[in-house]
Amino acid sequence: MNVAIMGAGAVGCYLGAVLAQAGHSVVLIGRPVHVDAVNRDGLLLESKTFRGYIPIRASTDASAVAGADLVLFCVKSQDTESAGLSMAPYLKPGTQVLSLQNGVDNAERLQKGIGQAVIPTVVYLGTEMAGPGHVRHHGSGELIIGATPGSAGLARLFVEAGNPARIADNVAEILWHKLITNCAYNALSAVPQLTYGPMLDVAGARDVIRNVVQECVAVAHACGVAVPEDILERTLDLGVRMPSQASSTAQDLARGKTTEIDYLNGYVVRKGAELGIATPTNLALQVMVKLRERSLKSSA
Repeated sequence: MNVAIMGAGAVGCYLGAVLAQAGHSVVLIGRPVHVDAVNRDGLLLESKTFRGYIPIRASTDASAVAGADLVLFCVKSQDTESAGLSMAPYLKPGTQVLSLQNGVDNAERLQKGIGQAVIPTVVYLGTEMAGPGHVRHHGSGELIIGATPGSAGLARLFVEAGNPARIADNVAEILWHKLITNCAYNALSAVPQLTYGPMLDVAGARDVIRNVVQECVAVAHACGVAVPEDILERTLDLGVRMPSQASSTAQDLARGKTTEIDYLNGYVVRKGAELGIATPTNLALQVMVKLRERSLKSSA
């Protein structure tokens, strides 16, 4: 299969690597610093069981999606519309497009921009870019793909490449469940630049997470979204299971990049305001990350 990865960050590079290893033709579309390294040396994949360079194509131009049977759309939420418009003229009819992004409304926003169906997909991957053209996989790896007529084949594609995947009729709810986890961890990990284990060891951190989850659940219920009764326990358990993982927001701040915080805690704050639900803890975390972004820009 011809696969294009739109947004060659940690998630895109890891999935591109495993699909290329499985024999698919893959092109990564990303920033020059990574593209140059991949075209020169190959993509360096590092995991608990493998370390090596994988020959793979890379480009900085959205036109590289031309001819793709499958597009994995992995850009940051704030870039959804612009990246979608840039690739839309090159998509062939029938190309399957998966949105593998944080947040709950990216597939809908992308679909409006490109004028064809987009399949929402929940990503549970512990990955980071460890350097130019170097992706590190910490663990976990399930993809949960929204149910469509072609989803079974897509799930099989990833499973055969060694990455767990399944189909869910309630993918919108699962996206919300992940949003709650992101709201709980991302900012708390990002501002102090701590991984989840040390972060949870700080007195009061678990109480902040509890407040975040309660606010998110209230907003989700008002939106008609079902949330598991043990969502708080599940959320806290993540930090125990992945103590060495830093949030994607922490990784963005470490690289001086704009974060997705307006589409994580900020999304809950906006929806809460629309629905008359107070979300002070989510607002505080959103503002703390925005202040850190401003500080980094001022010192650049």
